[in-house]
Amino acid sequence: MQTRPLGSTGPQVSALGLGAMGMSALYGDADRAESIATIHAALEAGVTLIDTGDFYGMGHNEMLIGEALRTAPAARREQALTSVKFGALRDPDGGWAGYDGRPAAVKNFAAYSLQRLGVDHIDVYRIARVDPDVPIEETVGAIAELVEKGYVRHVGLSEVGAETIRRAAATAPIADLQIEYSLISRGIEDKVLPVTRELGIGITAYGVLSRGLISGHFTADRQLAPNDFRAFSPRFQGENLQHNLGLVDALRKIAEQKGVSVAQIAIAWVLSRGEDIVPLIGARRRDRLTEALGALDVTLDAADLAAIEDAVPPGAAAGERYPEQQMAHLDSER
Repeated sequence: MQTRPLGSTGPQVSALGLGAMGMSALYGDADRAESIATIHAALEAGVTLIDTGDFYGMGHNEMLIGEALRTAPAARREQALTSVKFGALRDPDGGWAGYDGRPAAVKNFAAYSLQRLGVDHIDVYRIARVDPDVPIEETVGAIAELVEKGYVRHVGLSEVGAETIRRAAATAPIADLQIEYSLISRGIEDKVLPVTRELGIGITAYGVLSRGLISGHFTADRQLAPNDFRAFSPRFQGENLQHNLGLVDALRKIAEQKGVSVAQIAIAWVLSRGEDIVPLIGARRRDRLTEALGALDVTLDAADLAAIEDAVPPGAAAGERYPEQQMAHLDSER
């Protein structure tokens, strides 16, 4: 497994991380046994970074990962690094009620995550979205206190803009920023990426296949379950979907010329953007995991990159990456 540093202060991690959200929430029903088998397969392949959120399935995802780690061979379990997001408030109906970044809440969330994961520390800890009522310095300062006590190894950020990154970094060393980045979500390139590189902060990129939209497997006639986030996502609606699948068709021609899959070339493109970027792959099944890991063997030369840019230029996607209400929570979009 190739490795990359998670920023100048973070750990060395596998070049691809595993995003486990879809194993518990937001993409319809998942198979528990297959999910655990996929985590085990990822660890066996050398994937070390496993990303979750304490609100994915209201704790279900952390318990699932905890079970997978507990039942994995000791050597593989010991190499696993946990990346956890916190702060999202949920209700029993599955609704969302904002974010809580108060220091007392940070420590409370961490206590529950440690128990559910069955670990004595979290490797990277971050608030999922900035709490508008709490200065980022207070939230990051609370995580830094957890670092001092050994419950957390590194401080991370999620979906924040350049100014917030600077304020957070002035409070404590920041290992990485988790943020969406893909061929059709390139907003970080203008302001965010220059700041993270200036400050030595790594990027863990989620949504590298845009929730399956540019995986090469999504079709216009696919019926989405009511509990699937994509049923409400602007990029998956009507004419937006037709337009975006047209981009996938253009990308497919390049992939076929190289003898790889659409997903592999999309992931390889993100990998090519810099050694400071670690893509998170949201595989829920072992076959999808195997396909994604194949991207590590894809080399894109200058001609390939130019062809990809022509097929999917910046800003080519139709529709926002989240519904309007959720976009309002993104500090990174301000």
